[in-house]
Amino acid sequence: MPKYGVLVVDDSAFMRRSISMLIESDQELFVAGIARNGLEALEKVKQIKPHIVTMDVEMPEMDGISALAQIMKECPVPVVMLSVFTESGAQSTLKALELGAVDFFLKNALIQENPEPQIIKDFLARLKSVIHANIPKRSLTETILPKSEEDRDSLDVKKDLLIIGCSTGGPSALQAILPRFSADFPIPILVLQHMPPGFTKPLADRLNTMCDLRVMEAEDGQRLLPGTIFVGPAGAQTLLAKRGDHVELQIRTDLPIQSLYKPCIDVTLSSAAPLYKDRLLAVILTGMGSDGLEGCKSVKEHYGHVIVQAEESCVVYGMPKVVFEAGYADRQGELSTIYQHIQTFIR
Repeated sequence: MPKYGVLVVDDSAFMRRSISMLIESDQELFVAGIARNGLEALEKVKQIKPHIVTMDVEMPEMDGISALAQIMKECPVPVVMLSVFTESGAQSTLKALELGAVDFFLKNALIQENPEPQIIKDFLARLKSVIHANIPKRSLTETILPKSEEDRDSLDVKKDLLIIGCSTGGPSALQAILPRFSADFPIPILVLQHMPPGFTKPLADRLNTMCDLRVMEAEDGQRLLPGTIFVGPAGAQTLLAKRGDHVELQIRTDLPIQSLYKPCIDVTLSSAAPLYKDRLLAVILTGMGSDGLEGCKSVKEHYGHVIVQAEESCVVYGMPKVVFEAGYADRQGELSTIYQHIQTFIR
């Protein structure tokens, strides 16, 4: 069995030791080295060429954001940021994802006195999922799947809702797509990004500064409005329900749903598909795991359409892969072409 080396970067000896112990507990991983600040991290990435780097944000001499920028420029390697649950920590984490970090994890979830085994399992799984991560390259190549005559005719059906689901690598993918929509985009967009609680509002606020469309974190009871991007809040499930002549959002924390993910893409798509039928368009972007598979099945059963991101531009080709291999994708394209694919179903 191959073993993969991790460079652990943190100015705290306690954190270096704690993270190292977690990594060494997995038989597929080992600690290839440690670094106490960004300068050491940059040198050790060049020297030992680790498969993955875990990077703290706040460090002396050179912080994690500055080190990340230099690593991406000089010797790209998958970097997972270890963040703190604060407003400034969320902003720094989003900046790191913009600069090329492939994922992040909350420090406090890992170092609490009795961490939940599932949290540790998830952390190690996410580390291993990005070992072979694509550090995305811009490309104009695309794949358009063959379409039946019935499917070609259905392109003329007006879409009334666009739902985008993503996980690992999602924030940077969203920033490549959403700012391209003009202010007169005629339908609502609902975004479901796997994130810890407290991070989806900063994500929405950040996207709002980049987009012509208004971007907001979704709230319970909101009516879906054209020209608006709603980001499903972390820590809850986002559902859609018919209310008179309109559809509104339901944000629920009390559903007996066995899912690692809140929001769960499957839950949202499965609630939307019966309401919108062939007027629903779903897009599945980069991410580990299979969330979105059952939801896309429901979309297709109700004659909606599905676009998935191609492997070459995914940070992790997990979620799009399972949808594509199940035969639910109408189109597959690299990140640079997803916007054009969406427009063919909308305009």
